[in-house]
Amino acid sequence: MQTLHLNRRIYICRKRQKKMLYTLLLIAGFAALIYGAHLMIESASSLARRMNIPNIVIGLTIVAFGTSAPELIVNVFAAVNKNPEMVMGNVTGSNIFNILAILGIAALYNPLMVNRQTTWIEIPLALLAAVVMLVMASDVFLDQSATMVISRSEGIVLLMFFMIFLAYNISLSVKGGNEDEVPSKDYTIAKALMFLALGLGLLIAGGRAIVYSAVELARLAGMSERVIAITIVSIGTSLPELAASVVAARKGNVDLAIGNVVGSCIFNTFLILGASATIFPVSITPAANLDLMINIVASILLFAFLFTGKGRQIDRWEGLVFLSLYVGYISWLLMA
Repeated sequence: MQTLHLNRRIYICRKRQKKMLYTLLLIAGFAALIYGAHLMIESASSLARRMNIPNIVIGLTIVAFGTSAPELIVNVFAAVNKNPEMVMGNVTGSNIFNILAILGIAALYNPLMVNRQTTWIEIPLALLAAVVMLVMASDVFLDQSATMVISRSEGIVLLMFFMIFLAYNISLSVKGGNEDEVPSKDYTIAKALMFLALGLGLLIAGGRAIVYSAVELARLAGMSERVIAITIVSIGTSLPELAASVVAARKGNVDLAIGNVVGSCIFNTFLILGASATIFPVSITPAANLDLMINIVASILLFAFLFTGKGRQIDRWEGLVFLSLYVGYISWLLMA
């Protein structure tokens, strides 16, 4: 009896040690991922400027792709390792966090006025992305299939949607003559190449560490990879968007605050999910239907709130509604 008790204590102790180790690895992975993305953006922007590449191109390619690099790298590794719950959970979790949490926090700092173009084109496009993702995942209902999966062909369709969105942004920038300076460090070519390689290395190492540690933590805690992805992983990979939007809101640059979030949601669905499904088909569990519906509800609320109160504006009370919904949703996930 004493031997059994001792063995149980040893088992519990080892399990706690493993949880601590994987938690530290997860934190280190996030740090490497976020700093790597920052380093890559700065070095690539500096290199592009030395090659006389226009600011429009730098902003729409290097900076835009760089801010989505954390989600992209994590999902690529999850797809390669055949962790579909991690892939889907990170995409839907990031989109839900972007709208309900980031915009909620930003609106509490400063009511968010939304321009006409964002109201009638970009936010509806984000809603379309959410609906497309739900339709692609509805094989059981639409085709009476035994499983739900986003196939490689559907992944390619998502990437085509992304190319259309990218072309729209390029035409918009050229039409508007937007030549605003994209802030970056003034590195020599050799130094820029070195930091670019270092940033890419940190991205890869951080992405691998996050996927591995998150999967192991899910197993040790008896939770699904989906819940870990929607909570810890999606929040961690969305930290750059959170920082950018909150700083923009505090400075009164509300166009940047909301544009950053809406653009990220479109990138997540069309580019990141599309690339992940192209690498390996993403199978979807029945529980993920709730996440897909919450994603659509969040997008609908964002659009609806633009027509309440004083017009195209997200007020502080609406930001509080967003935050309350997010806290309630995450609390329900963890308790369930």
